[in-house]
Amino acid sequence: MIPIVDITVPASAFELGRLLEQLPGVRIELEQLVPIENSIIPLFWVSEGDPEEIEAILRESPLTEHVEFLAEDGQRKLFKVIWNREVNGLIHPLIDTNAKVLEAENVGEGWDFRIQFPSHDALSTFRDCCESENIPIILRQLYNPQYPDGGDALTDEQHEAIVVAYEQGYFDVPRGTTVSELAAQFDISDNAFSQRLRRGLGTLVRETMVES
Repeated sequence: MIPIVDITVPASAFELGRLLEQLPGVRIELEQLVPIENSIIPLFWVSEGDPEEIEAILRESPLTEHVEFLAEDGQRKLFKVIWNREVNGLIHPLIDTNAKVLEAENVGEGWDFRIQFPSHDALSTFRDCCESENIPIILRQLYNPQYPDGGDALTDEQHEAIVVAYEQGYFDVPRGTTVSELAAQFDISDNAFSQRLRRGLGTLVRETMVES
């Protein structure tokens, strides 16, 4: 069983919180978090704010080894930061439990995370690590996707397509979004997104609702 949790933590529990302290009007969305050798590399989008000011704030941290402004998408700017292994807060509990951050963004004065763990034991270890680091966690939701032994699990792309479609109201009546709008977010064609969604849903139904 692979648990997925939605949690909320204080801004100070994640190193990017220093941006929220000095630029309270910005919105931050984590794109990827990559541990490499002696460094931690987050890629993240920032809505609003001046890129030079954002880079300057990030460079002030003694944990920052490198900052790079990568691209711009409308109102959002994509940054890459390299932190050294001294970075604390939520980072090491995530890495030590092989957790995968599916989504992360700032909400008010805190962070909302959706995290996938390889097992419930890993989730318990993560909780214990956060307690030892005095990181308060609010558990908003716990999901337990389960597949029978020998079944086919969803691919990461199929999982993300289903979750995003659900969250944006594609399955509502009336629908809150369209295939075209969803496909544009993934930068793929309407047909490719439709196939990804249908194959993912087919796998989900077959492995969780249909007896062999």
